[in-house]
Amino acid sequence: MRTFGKWLGRLLLLAVIGLAAFLWFGPGIADKQMNRVSYTGPYPVSTAAAALHGDMIVGDWHADTMLWTRDINKRNDRGHVDLPRLIEGGVGLQVFTAVTKSPSGLNYDANSAEAWDDITTLSVAQLWPPRTWTSLLERAIYQAEKLHEAESDSDGWLKIIRSRADLDAVLAARAGGETVVGGVLGIEGAHPLELKLENLDRLEAAGHRVIGLQHFFDNGLGGSLHGLSGRGLTDFGREVVKEIEARGLVLDLAHSSPQVAWDVLDITDMPLIVSHTGLHSFCPVKRNFPDDLMIAIAQTGGTIGMGYWDEVACDRIEPAGIAAMIKAAIDILGEDHVSLGSDYDGTVLTGFDTSELPALTSALLDAGVPEAQIRKVMGENLVRVLRDRLN
Repeated sequence: MRTFGKWLGRLLLLAVIGLAAFLWFGPGIADKQMNRVSYTGPYPVSTAAAALHGDMIVGDWHADTMLWTRDINKRNDRGHVDLPRLIEGGVGLQVFTAVTKSPSGLNYDANSAEAWDDITTLSVAQLWPPRTWTSLLERAIYQAEKLHEAESDSDGWLKIIRSRADLDAVLAARAGGETVVGGVLGIEGAHPLELKLENLDRLEAAGHRVIGLQHFFDNGLGGSLHGLSGRGLTDFGREVVKEIEARGLVLDLAHSSPQVAWDVLDITDMPLIVSHTGLHSFCPVKRNFPDDLMIAIAQTGGTIGMGYWDEVACDRIEPAGIAAMIKAAIDILGEDHVSLGSDYDGTVLTGFDTSELPALTSALLDAGVPEAQIRKVMGENLVRVLRDRLN
């Protein structure tokens, strides 16, 4: 019996050591493996491109950085985004989007909302507060809290944008030579509402201003591009869309089913965005909306964020490849309706992290894109939509 007790004690000790190792090392290993860069650079940047890049506003509609346990005020050796790399890349505006649910076995074709949720595992493994383990709403609020904490610790280098006045203040500070990055919060899919319209009050109070309707699965607002139903907006979804429009928030159609997108177009009169995607005629995959739907979204006065990752760019993820997709998008959607939408830190493979964005400007110049168009794509179109929608 004493021998059995001794072995049981050893097994329990090993279990505790194993759990501690999982909690300490596991999330960092997952982050490093899932948010990779295929090339360590640096890419060449012409003198003209460096001058242009330093003289314009650069903004990105989508990064999932708050999902990971990283101090974004320090330069990290993993992932795609942190404050030092944003500053090095000349980025003035970055949308940080909260991911709150992701079905196991994730794919672009068909996912069940009933599949095991990988964010539950990640929230426990990263020792998020217990309130986040069972509540999608609390996960969205906690990720907002993380960005607010980063802002407090940034020595003024990060400013969270909640209003048009905040946006103008950041732009004025940058124009005056200050080193500051404006951060905008958003949610990737509106399932954190937990089917209660009043929960939009809590999300808005936490700072979220960009509202996606779906992620990789159908939810109570409607069908996902990667779900099982293909349905359009539900009655609750219509309520939420109308409330987003009334409150001066930005509505994001990334990951929504095409029918949801058409339904939104039918009932709204505001600029719409697709925060991170590719151009279907450049890379004909399901993840990229058909060009006719993209054109209809652009015609609202909105903008389409071009992503940098392999699936939406058909593996052309070096700066020249992304520049070629952007140029094609300008030809189809118009120069006023193309933006950047990296999907950085969204478990994607890219050819460059945010510190290398001057190389994208250089590639756009090399591709023959006029300077005025580059300024619009790199940031002016994003600023226009934010200024139009924020109160």
